[in-house]
Amino acid sequence: MSAALVERPHGEHPLIAEANRLMERLPGYRVEIIGGQILVTPPPDGPHGDVLTDLLLPFATAGLHGTESRVIQGIGLWLPTGAADYAVPDLAVVDADYRDHLIENNCYDPVCFRLVLEVTSSNYRTDLRAKVKAYAGAKIPVYVIVDRKNQRLHVLTDPTGDGYENHRPHSPGEIVTLPASIGAEVSLDVTEVLKAGHSPTG
Repeated sequence: MSAALVERPHGEHPLIAEANRLMERLPGYRVEIIGGQILVTPPPDGPHGDVLTDLLLPFATAGLHGTESRVIQGIGLWLPTGAADYAVPDLAVVDADYRDHLIENNCYDPVCFRLVLEVTSSNYRTDLRAKVKAYAGAKIPVYVIVDRKNQRLHVLTDPTGDGYENHRPHSPGEIVTLPASIGAEVSLDVTEVLKAGHSPTG
C-alpha cells in the first residue's frame, strides 16, 4: 500500500492526520483506525502476497473483475464504527462504480463492498476479532479470513450488530463455495489456499 494523498484537511479528524504521518514515515506498513485506535501492521511476508495472488485468479476467472464489479487489493474502507475509523482489507470485491462512493482519505463507502478478505500475519488477532466487529458494523455481506496461524479458512456472512450470524471455519481438504451474493460462483480449495500462504516461521 502506498501512502495516501489527503483529499482535504483533517482538522476535525486528528487521528487521520496522525495515521497519514505514520504512513509517510513507515513505507510498506499498513495503517488503519479501528475502534478509535491506530493500528500499524508491518509489511507482510512473501507467502502472504503469494496467497493473495492465488486468490485473485478464481475471482477474476468467475468474472468478478469486469463491468459489474472489481477485485481490488488494499482499497480503503470507511467504517461507521467511529468518527475517523477506516480499514484497508487485503482484498475486496466492490461494485464497479466504487469511484462514485469516495468518502475521505482514499476510503470508500461500505455500501459498494460485496466481500472483504484478510490474510493473517502477525496481526491475526485483529483479523479474527476487531475486524469481525468492524466489518459487521459496516454491514459488509461476506468476510473471508485466511487464518494462516490456525490453518483455517473462515467465511462469515449475514452481518448483525457487531458480529456475523453465520461464521464457518473450514479445514484443509474442504472446497468452499462463497455466497452467490458476491456476484458469481467462486469455489476455493482450502488446502491450496493455506499451502500458498504457508510460512516456515508460522
